[in-house]
Amino acid sequence: MEPKLRIAAITDEFSPTDLGVALDAMAAIGMTGAELRVVFGKNIMDLTEEELTQAKAMLDAKGFTVIAIASPILKCTLPNAPDVDTRFQQDMFNAKYTIDDQAALAQHAFKIAKFLGAKVIRVFSYWRTVEPEKCFDAVIAALKELADRAAEHDLIIGLENEHACNIATAAEAAQALNALPHPNLMLVWDPANALVSGETPFPGGYGLLPKDRVIHVHAKDCHMDGHKPVWGPVGTRDVDWKGQVAGLWNDGYRGWLSLETHWAGPGGDKFAGSTICGWNLRGLAAM
Repeated sequence: MEPKLRIAAITDEFSPTDLGVALDAMAAIGMTGAELRVVFGKNIMDLTEEELTQAKAMLDAKGFTVIAIASPILKCTLPNAPDVDTRFQQDMFNAKYTIDDQAALAQHAFKIAKFLGAKVIRVFSYWRTVEPEKCFDAVIAALKELADRAAEHDLIIGLENEHACNIATAAEAAQALNALPHPNLMLVWDPANALVSGETPFPGGYGLLPKDRVIHVHAKDCHMDGHKPVWGPVGTRDVDWKGQVAGLWNDGYRGWLSLETHWAGPGGDKFAGSTICGWNLRGLAAM
């Protein structure tokens, strides 16, 4: 069956170094969208103009739409905040930026997005602290500044709920979105991240979200071993992906389902793992 919702992937889940290998594998599954995070072994923010031009040519040649720039914006420590919560793994994907880099990083992300034709720039909410509620006002202020700047470029800031950041659950995401009803601030909904944060993502967490603010959905799956996520094939663990996809469709969502595998794959073969997850996602998207 053909997917009713369009499917995509973060390309480095198939190959962080060889974009051509990733795109070929994605196309074979039926994916037509690409989200860019690590390309040619480098964070998307660190590519040279020549490398960006090369990537664009490869994406165009294979008919892929660049659906988002998976930037590391606001994946840093908030100054003068409570201590960072060390229970959560901080994935950086070859990025090494601090609070001092954020303004320039955002401006560069806008430039990259416009060059590649992406509408959404994914951002975060600073590394999660032991008292995330005390960071809320600072997070909202930073998101407002980003959304205001994005509006000047006709782009969307996509806040991802990330278990290692201050906005981790659907409840926290809903609070942030309601506090900042900005047309250029939307949500990158990640049900598995909500699960890792202790929330039941569907139907509970998802039910709290303002549905018209969901711009993009990340797909991965896990179960919890204490506080540790154990990643596995999409649709086989503790996220109710069948229910979640149906809920999105019934609520009028017509955006992308974008694979973010996380699972190391059978025998540690990440490419095989992403291929398995990709086909599972296609089946889920067909409903």
